[in-house]
Amino acid sequence: MNMQTTHQWIKHSSNPVARSLFKILQLMIQISVPAPKIITSPLYAATITIMKFWTTLTRVLWWTPIFKGRINHIGKGFYLYGGMPFVSGSISLKFGDNCRVSGQTTLSGRSTSSACPLLTVGNNVDIGWQTTIAVGTKIIIYDNVRIAGCTFLAGYPGHPMNASDRAAGLPELDSQVGDIILERDVWLATGVSVLAGVTIGQGTIIAAGSVVTSDLPPFVIAGGIPAKILRTLTTEEQKR
Repeated sequence: MNMQTTHQWIKHSSNPVARSLFKILQLMIQISVPAPKIITSPLYAATITIMKFWTTLTRVLWWTPIFKGRINHIGKGFYLYGGMPFVSGSISLKFGDNCRVSGQTTLSGRSTSSACPLLTVGNNVDIGWQTTIAVGTKIIIYDNVRIAGCTFLAGYPGHPMNASDRAAGLPELDSQVGDIILERDVWLATGVSVLAGVTIGQGTIIAAGSVVTSDLPPFVIAGGIPAKILRTLTTEEQKR
């Protein structure tokens, strides 16, 4: 009887021995050591302090300098946190001043492009956790844009529409590729996808989980699949 079979026998068998072993194992799982706060609270504080110190040390001395070596142009005040982004394909990276980028992001360039794909990021831009930016030809992110976690800027799909071509491992067609432009002050909430050929106007907000398939004007709130205009931002909201 191998380990997996033994585990299933103990868990599901009606045999008295199996039932007894199952109860013993449950008791063992529930065992915990005393945790008086006079001891655990300082230990927790010390652990968090050490983790923050180590995270800051590796960010400043390792991850940030290494990633800067991959960037073609970078402004001042660049803040990288949580590791280092994964970069694939031939892609030119340009970042303005005071950008904040999660290390848990993917930046890719279309490998079959005739020109080097270009990602241009303006000043004071946030790129959140687990964001993927796939540059077909060009993606421009203007100043003060906020991109929340798990978003996807899909400048190219990676595969052709034709099933036979996909099975043969052929790349997507040029007609499937397009630029993406996020104008100033755009906010993409969590889980938003923006498809190739889309421009999102200044100050527009995209609701979480939306898929943007066509251009959107400035100063609106849009959402849904595909994203539609929900309402126009008021003059007061535009000023904030």
